[in-house]
Amino acid sequence: MADIFDVVADPTRRDILGVLLDRETTVPESGGEISVGEIVTALGVSQPTVSKHLKVLRESGLVAVREEGQHRYYRLDRAPLERLEDWLIPFVSTDAATDAITLAGADAGAAEGLNEEQRAFASALGKAFADTAHQVTAVVAQRKRR
Repeated sequence: MADIFDVVADPTRRDILGVLLDRETTVPESGGEISVGEIVTALGVSQPTVSKHLKVLRESGLVAVREEGQHRYYRLDRAPLERLEDWLIPFVSTDAATDAITLAGADAGAAEGLNEEQRAFASALGKAFADTAHQVTAVVAQRKRR
């Protein structure tokens, strides 16, 4: 899981994923494919920058590429995002949040068994999760407005 969080933490990569999502939803006959040049135009960043980020996205499995001569066409691969969603749902679901609060109240003594290093790790993990969840929510909200 850490790898995908690192990948989507970068704003340029999130923007590229957004462009791929837009292509998939607005031009369904394209099969969601878009050329590197079109991504460069959509984002207004340099081709080397886009290519660098596409490589990271490709290596993480978030995008698929089809080569046609010297041209490359990219499309969103939802499988890693679906696994991430499956992992996130218990944390963001209202029922899960209520259950977690209930369990925390019922078993507050369990946290006392953690040493300081474990508590610091849990706190850092919680903050990282909250930041990532906020970023994902913001991207989803932005896409819904379009």
